[in-house]
Amino acid sequence: MREYFRLLAVAAAVLLIAGCGKSNEETGTESGTAPLPTAAMLGEQVVLSAEEYLAAAPYSEADRSRGERQAQICKACHSLDRNGPNMIGPALHGFFGTQVGSRSGFEYSAVMHNADFVWTPEALNAWLAQPGRFLPGNRMTFAGVLRQSDRDDLIAYLLAAQTDNGN
Repeated sequence: MREYFRLLAVAAAVLLIAGCGKSNEETGTESGTAPLPTAAMLGEQVVLSAEEYLAAAPYSEADRSRGERQAQICKACHSLDRNGPNMIGPALHGFFGTQVGSRSGFEYSAVMHNADFVWTPEALNAWLAQPGRFLPGNRMTFAGVLRQSDRDDLIAYLLAAQTDNGN
């Protein structure tokens, strides 16, 4: 019996060691996916039109109506309307393809103002997963959207909402 408990203790130790490392929550990923980049890791970005992003996966397959429901959380702090006002956060209509922290009429934190990236779906995806991890020191107090499919749906909705065709 003593040998059984020793074997059980060794097995438990092996499982604990195997589970060490960064959690999915810390890396901003779901199980089985690569870690999302931070703002510093983005590097050179390819900026396409909203229509071009929407024509390619994963946004061509996303559920925009689910994305619209996801966007209700955004609307607590951001206007999504064309010519909408800045609120607690900057107005978001038409922000894809713009330099971070560059919208006139909004007082960005120094971290946002000094960051060097363009808002692309790739950047927004990583931001939405964990804003604090993506750009440490930013003022957005939002925990993030954990599920990749939810982020895809939301980004597709935001892309469609900024086109002339709407959603």
